[in-house]
Amino acid sequence: MRFKLILAFTDEDKTDALLEAARNAGATGATIINHARGEGLKKARGIFGLEVTAQRDVLLFLVEEHRSRKILETLAEVGEFDDSPGTGIALQLDVEDALGVKHQILSLSENLKDEI
Repeated sequence: MRFKLILAFTDEDKTDALLEAARNAGATGATIINHARGEGLKKARGIFGLEVTAQRDVLLFLVEEHRSRKILETLAEVGEFDDSPGTGIALQLDVEDALGVKHQILSLSENLKDEI
């Protein structure tokens, strides 16, 4: 079975909505890294011209490749990534190998037979 790693970088207040949307789109779980910092095209400036960097969450989803595009597009839609600058980004990477997912592979194999 082949997997993709989806990473989503978003504001903390959108994390729960993105997790729910990803699960509804076929993700079986996620890892969340809190309090990451990022910078876009322009540095955010606050009061007195000081640089402001908002706290972000990084969401990691290891997903079966046939479900990955739907999950990625759902994250972009719910997170409004293409609608407003600075709301976040999502991307996917090929996973060469993964360990510790044997129980997920068994469950996914049964479900994917019906989907494919």
